[in-house]
Amino acid sequence: MKRTIMSLIGAAVALGAVTGVAAVAAPDGPRDSAAKGGTRLPVERSALLCPPPTSSEVGDTTYTAFTPKGTGGKAGSAGTAGLLPAQPGKQQDGKGKPPQDGKGKPSQDDKDTGGAQGAQADAQPVAPLKQPGTPVTASTDRADAPALVGAADGALAPGWTVQQTTVVAAGSGRGLLGLSCAAPDTDFWFPGVSTAKDRQDYVHLTNPDNTPAVVDLDLRGKDGPVQSASGENISVPPHATVPVLLSTLTGTPVQDAALHVTAREGRVGASVQAADAKLGGDWLPAAADPAPGLVLPGIPADATSVHLVAVAPGKADADLKVQLATPNGLITPAGLETLHVKSGMTTTADLKDLTKGEAGSLVLTPADGSTAPVTAALRVTRGQGDKQEMAFIPATRPVGQRATAADNREKGSTLSLVAPEKGKDAKVTVTASAGSGGGTPVSKTYTVKGGSTLAVEPPRPQDLKGSYALTVTPEAGSGPVHAARTLALPQGGLPSFTVQTLPDDRGTVVVPTAGEDLSLLTK
Repeated sequence: MKRTIMSLIGAAVALGAVTGVAAVAAPDGPRDSAAKGGTRLPVERSALLCPPPTSSEVGDTTYTAFTPKGTGGKAGSAGTAGLLPAQPGKQQDGKGKPPQDGKGKPSQDDKDTGGAQGAQADAQPVAPLKQPGTPVTASTDRADAPALVGAADGALAPGWTVQQTTVVAAGSGRGLLGLSCAAPDTDFWFPGVSTAKDRQDYVHLTNPDNTPAVVDLDLRGKDGPVQSASGENISVPPHATVPVLLSTLTGTPVQDAALHVTAREGRVGASVQAADAKLGGDWLPAAADPAPGLVLPGIPADATSVHLVAVAPGKADADLKVQLATPNGLITPAGLETLHVKSGMTTTADLKDLTKGEAGSLVLTPADGSTAPVTAALRVTRGQGDKQEMAFIPATRPVGQRATAADNREKGSTLSLVAPEKGKDAKVTVTASAGSGGGTPVSKTYTVKGGSTLAVEPPRPQDLKGSYALTVTPEAGSGPVHAARTLALPQGGLPSFTVQTLPDDRGTVVVPTAGEDLSLLTK
């Protein structure tokens, strides 16, 4: 009897403890009997990595940093945001020789990037932000400008974006090179790389953390994996950057390859800088994670050549239906209804002047019930003869909650919005921020018909001075939308341009909501 009474007392104490904790943890408002869904909250910390911009003696680079207004941040925290130099690591030789001196999961988590610890002690932050809503710029013409490791916290963390824009006046890789500095991660795919003699492609690996990272590089070509022991176990020291020339990974030139970057220890930022002897140069950002269907937005209306490289990294072949989302709807390119991508191999398609004078986006969807994951990128060329310039458009994730593009000028920006699903229109609000030197923000709303691409000259701030940022925000209930920004800065007769895709800027995350669940006592 006494034991029974003690058991009942113990159960009552346990019940009180559980309900007490639940009451403290539960949010304000009505209490549900069990936790339901989650709450979307602003991130409290962001990390970005910018690779070395150029080794050219005739290159000029502008960094533009921006955080959108209205995303909040940690209560009571004004926040900080800035970039500091990374240390140069050892360039990968790729031939088994001792390395020589080189010149050259999501950031919104609770990992310590430690960016400032690895930077030069006396270095000043590059493009430090003071407040959301107004971009800040910095520039350099140094041929040995370092990679940058950056972090933002508090009110400056949600949606923090940095654009690195470089103008190279002459030489291999001349033209306009643009890149949205990326968050560190452990896995990247780069379809569209090349080790051909007329290309010089470097992958830049930057480690933001306090411990070394170990990275493997795997090349895939039209015949499958390219054997290369030199791409394994590449060490990236803490707070350092390591460039790897892809042609050193194989003795046989490989065109239209796909590079897979995997961090087996730690995490890195990874971006590929491609320089072509005839077509100029640009950055090739990582493509969206492999999936059965892909969207590649923002093909310029005056593209003279569009070249597709796709890879199926899994164990099954993929069959894709190929469509172009035009301003008037989805069409099938002549002679290319479907694309077959063999397992572990790359497949290419030369789409030539696909757009025929109208801006478009490529939409790849599974054909014949295919579920195999693929990823892809486009090499887009503008101009003719010796006045040609190239840029890359990788497959990208949808905008989601909001996307941000920094470094827009008074002239030269084109915003492409594509609603890839027929019958599902997308409605978005595009906001032009204040200018880096002054100006008043302006917003405009666009409706994109399902299955079409809308290319517009985006709104500009009133009384603009300097450069400005764009934010793209889909309305609630809108159909899915993908976006890209083209920046064109002609140099004489050269149609210099660069394209940045605009996936979600990851300014918010879903935090699980706690709730009372007394059924736990009976389990």
